[in-house]
Amino acid sequence: MIFKRIFFNKASILYIVSLFIVCTSVIMGVFIGTVSLTVGDTIKIIIGHLTGLSLYHGPENMDLIIWQIRFPRVLVAFLVGASLSIAGAAFQGLLRNSLADPYTIGVSSGATLGSVMAIYFHWSIFGLSIFTLPVVGIVSGFITLLLVFGITKLASGNLANETIILAGIILSSFMSALISLIVALSPEEDVRQVLYWLMGSVSMRGWSHIQILGPFFLIGTIMLLLHVKELNGLAFGDQSAQFMGIDVKKKKRMILIGASVLTGAAVSVSGAIGFVGLVIPHVVRLVAGANHKHVLPLSILIGGSYLVLADLLARTILEPRELPIGVVTALIGSPIFTLLLVKERMRKRGIS
Repeated sequence: MIFKRIFFNKASILYIVSLFIVCTSVIMGVFIGTVSLTVGDTIKIIIGHLTGLSLYHGPENMDLIIWQIRFPRVLVAFLVGASLSIAGAAFQGLLRNSLADPYTIGVSSGATLGSVMAIYFHWSIFGLSIFTLPVVGIVSGFITLLLVFGITKLASGNLANETIILAGIILSSFMSALISLIVALSPEEDVRQVLYWLMGSVSMRGWSHIQILGPFFLIGTIMLLLHVKELNGLAFGDQSAQFMGIDVKKKKRMILIGASVLTGAAVSVSGAIGFVGLVIPHVVRLVAGANHKHVLPLSILIGGSYLVLADLLARTILEPRELPIGVVTALIGSPIFTLLLVKERMRKRGIS
């Protein structure tokens, strides 16, 4: 009986299935491409580099393709998808709004604006252009968060959910206008790069991007996982949370910062990728319930896997051409979200 309770409860099954999806998506992402290689050789190359053992004895260019191109790209896609998904789950729980996602409070728009400005002005930090976009994106995302806090405090005197959303919408609109202005003023050779960035992509992302994104992913994820109880309490409303002994203002600020760290870091590496943080938390809540103890970690696993598979589709569906990953996530995510939204509204009205 105890054995059954431990290994066959719903949560355990969901985690096992999610981990299986993660492994499958990563293997497919690394294995499938223009250059064919067996699954066995692919695994040998990865394990060999991770352990230092000499397991693969095939052509050197295959080792280079797997370890230096495909595997880091898959890991970047997973980290970006996981970051946007857990941030979306946190925003939806905190703001008690089913339409909330990493773009709601303007952090994504801020990170995108900073990155586009870096492209337009040809900024280079420490002479290393590869670090410029991520660093500028993260910093501009934080500045946007401070502006959201400032507008919210001036407008309502506290961190009211409705005011946070309105401040985010205002800033997002303003920054979208600035981005459009930069695109209009950009020379022809830069327009393509800017537009491709705005549509989102993990193409040409390598180990250096993982080194940049990884620490911020850990910091933001830990901050949110440490506030699971607070997210569950805040989901019932600010007053109810206060009765539970939660310092609402402080905890809201910490959750917003954690989710914004994840959003800013993800967007600065991959560009603007929509619908991941909006759709994935909905799907997870549908199968796992509303408890953030399971919603957050499952959002990481499912969201990361989803973006790996979306990237695989983006680079293979029109091979040898490659679609921006943001186009794929929008084409898949918008009908799914519409379906979920309609189903939820019908359920609330008592329509079967």
